[in-house]
Amino acid sequence: MKKFLDENFLLQTPTAEKLYHGFAKDMPIIDYHCHLPPDQIANDINFNNITHAWLYGDHYKWRAMRANGVNENYITGSAGDADKFQKWAEAVPYTMRNPLYHWTHLELQRYFDIDAILSGKNAKEIYDETSAKLQTKEYSIQSLIKKMNVKVICTTDDPIDNLEFHQKIAKDGAVAKILPAFRPDKAMAADDVASFNAYINKVGEVSNTDINSLDSYLKALKQRHDYFADNGCSVSDHGLEQIYAEDYTDAEVAAIFEKIRANKEISLTEVLKFKSAMLYQFAIWDHARGWVQQYHLGALRNNNARALANLGPDTGWDSIGDFSQARALSKFLNRLDTTNQLAKTILYNLNPADNELMATMIGNFNDGSVAGKVQFGSGWWFLDQKDGMTKQINSLSNMGLLSQMVGMLTDSRSFLSFPRHEYFRRILCNLFAEDVENGELPNDIEWIGQIIRNISYNNASKYFGW
Repeated sequence: MKKFLDENFLLQTPTAEKLYHGFAKDMPIIDYHCHLPPDQIANDINFNNITHAWLYGDHYKWRAMRANGVNENYITGSAGDADKFQKWAEAVPYTMRNPLYHWTHLELQRYFDIDAILSGKNAKEIYDETSAKLQTKEYSIQSLIKKMNVKVICTTDDPIDNLEFHQKIAKDGAVAKILPAFRPDKAMAADDVASFNAYINKVGEVSNTDINSLDSYLKALKQRHDYFADNGCSVSDHGLEQIYAEDYTDAEVAAIFEKIRANKEISLTEVLKFKSAMLYQFAIWDHARGWVQQYHLGALRNNNARALANLGPDTGWDSIGDFSQARALSKFLNRLDTTNQLAKTILYNLNPADNELMATMIGNFNDGSVAGKVQFGSGWWFLDQKDGMTKQINSLSNMGLLSQMVGMLTDSRSFLSFPRHEYFRRILCNLFAEDVENGELPNDIEWIGQIIRNISYNNASKYFGW
């Protein structure tokens, strides 16, 4: 019987052990998509305690606690941090076979050298030990980043963000390259006209533009796109249910925008036309700048209206959606490719039923100009676990080139999430090793090891130019 979470965790064969320890383990990390707050990096803060570091914004843990019958007061409510951690610790034994069980104990080991199995019985002891360490200079934000050998982090930033903290980081220096990513979801969110108008006004303010037409709105957004580029940005990101690729004319979209600015309701068809036009325009700008564009597809968000009203978005009430993806995605990518304006693109899929769809779609637009120009991104969100990663890797292997994959990312709001890269690398090494052991791949450890290194770090470094 193997020991839980020992040095060969998830590595089922001697070949897997050779691949991980010899080639993957010590590779640096490029975290090219996450939701880490740049102000905390810029100010190199220390967390108050382990609850502050672990539970303040982690809706993965919140969902598990709710499922375990924990009152919301101990999750997002007014209970004290020690009491919240106690409730989380009591829930941990019930998370067995959920990735949270692995992540929790990996993080205790990698950051705090704690091998104990967390439970309600030792919660206070672990709370005190981890919280004390988090108060030291060795556990400041930037020290945590350095500890995990992270070289690049891309945050997620709204077009109206002034990027002051990225500017501070650039001026003061940091242990890693910290870059903004352009996330214009709100800039095309015409579903709610009143909220959208308020956002348009903010775009006008930060760009010093009087926005009274579609042309002036696009001019203001292009100014923000340029501003991001001037501050080191070379990546965009979109969180969408599905790609929007409705047919439209420029005159139609201009008229729709006029209706929006007049606070008139617009039809669903008009919403889709407007979003399609904006998404295409963002992609054109990305290509002109040589950026990488990312599309996170398939989340059904804010399912619980009562919880949304009480707690707001991004608090743990989202799920996998079953949206139709293929036709619109093909149409969108093809329109860009037709004029040779398709930027390097990463597609992330949230519904495992669409894995093969995505794996074949990328092959339609890999034109030989760049290795892996269009990427099938790693399993994310609900698929950010052993089974989800394995299925994504296998789909890409069967229908594309896994060897050109740009590897893992955290997509996290927590500075303690970087061991997810290790988790991915262990799974990757075990899958390659299984094929070697079965005689399905040659026992060429050096070449396979180089592929492992490339997927772990080198491919992303080359693809993004960092």
